[in-house]
Amino acid sequence: MASTAPRSIAAPNSPLWVGLFHLFVVYIVWGSTYLAIRVGVREGSGFPPFSMGGSRLLAATAILFLVAVITRQSLKISPKGLWVHALSGFFLWVGGNGLVMWGEQRADSGYAALLVASVPLWVAIIEGILDRKIPSKLLIGSLLMGFLGIGVLSFPTFRTGGEANLHSIFALLLAPLFWGIGMVVQRRNPVALSPIVSSGYQQLFGAIGFILAALLLGEPWPNPTPKAWWAWGYLVVFGSLFAFTSFIMALKMLPTSLVVTYAYVNPVVAVFLGWLILHEPLNVWTLAGTVLVLVGVAGTFKHQSQENKKHATQE
Repeated sequence: MASTAPRSIAAPNSPLWVGLFHLFVVYIVWGSTYLAIRVGVREGSGFPPFSMGGSRLLAATAILFLVAVITRQSLKISPKGLWVHALSGFFLWVGGNGLVMWGEQRADSGYAALLVASVPLWVAIIEGILDRKIPSKLLIGSLLMGFLGIGVLSFPTFRTGGEANLHSIFALLLAPLFWGIGMVVQRRNPVALSPIVSSGYQQLFGAIGFILAALLLGEPWPNPTPKAWWAWGYLVVFGSLFAFTSFIMALKMLPTSLVVTYAYVNPVVAVFLGWLILHEPLNVWTLAGTVLVLVGVAGTFKHQSQENKKHATQE
């Protein structure tokens, strides 16, 4: 899971294939982070979820701030910037990403990605409440379709009644809600910082939250297996650094409406990689739930596109 960013900035001199390459990186890498998380925190990996999250974000923060210093980007942040990044960092990382890591101790990576694909649905609900605006028929239908998909995905586990799995489902259902709150906080409170510095501060506060959570829950000292260390390194280098940079570059070179398609392509990538590498099962419930969730999310994006066109016409 990644941060929101400002609207697209035109880059007419950049070849189209360069922008598409960066978008492809976002598709694959952010989709593959669910697999890396699963490898890092599953039973026997030796990495407690919040300890893994805290150490990963501390490493990413150090690298991002180092890059900012080398490229002479200011690290100065205002009091408003501090509370915005602290609040969004808590909701996005500890509440959103943290619950995904906790849930993936027992839940398949593809399953987790599909449930988290409901983030745009939650964002639409939260913003509708804040704006006191009645949702359109398209948005209501998309929300219902998405939640129906979540129900279809969860049905086999509820039917078997496994307690640990039910706890994982609950965590994975809450994760996109927290992520959505964090996105709304960040979107409605813009701060004048470069993307690299902003990401660094956000991940710093997320790391602090993870460490506090690990201490409060009494997580054991990490004793990761070699595979878990590889997963940790992948999340630091590719998840927190490379994919984020590609996301910013894609926003500069491609229409925003095309870039945001990563939100519903990532789950498809995660399901395929989970099946291919970890041999996670694919059944009729998974496939049906996948279709319903992705249709719901796609409908939400279509609604947002129509709203943007409406506002542009009024202006």
